[in-house]
Amino acid sequence: MLQLSNLTSLKQKRKRIGRSGGRGGTSGRGETGQKSRSGANRKIGHTFEGGQMPLSRRIPCRGFTNVHAEKVAIINLRDIESHFENGATVDVAACMEKGLVKNARGSKLKLLAKGALSKSFTINIDAASKSAIIAVENAGGKVLLNKEK
Repeated sequence: MLQLSNLTSLKQKRKRIGRSGGRGGTSGRGETGQKSRSGANRKIGHTFEGGQMPLSRRIPCRGFTNVHAEKVAIINLRDIESHFENGATVDVAACMEKGLVKNARGSKLKLLAKGALSKSFTINIDAASKSAIIAVENAGGKVLLNKEK
């Protein structure tokens, strides 16, 4: 009968290997060597090659990443044409809202001339190609470039 006095514990005791009986003193680690020591998994690691120069260090470095480079998000004329109505104002916030630009915070927005325009827009951005500015002005719109301080 199940009573409070004879309940079995739900927690099982952790098996401590190498203390007595069962697995023996070496506990399946072998007699000696680096992998028989305590903490060997942490010290050796999965990339350790026994003292040989690791593969990650044998392969030469190619190029570099410029940490000071400005991030530039690109938008094309065809994207503006398909996502905005005639006479709309296009800026970073509007492009993020429409899903044209992702993670544009801290980056500049540049307009390129891929595609054609049939609507007129007021475009407020950081940079634009000459051909994109000409295409917007030919469609009856204007491009306002943000000047850096």
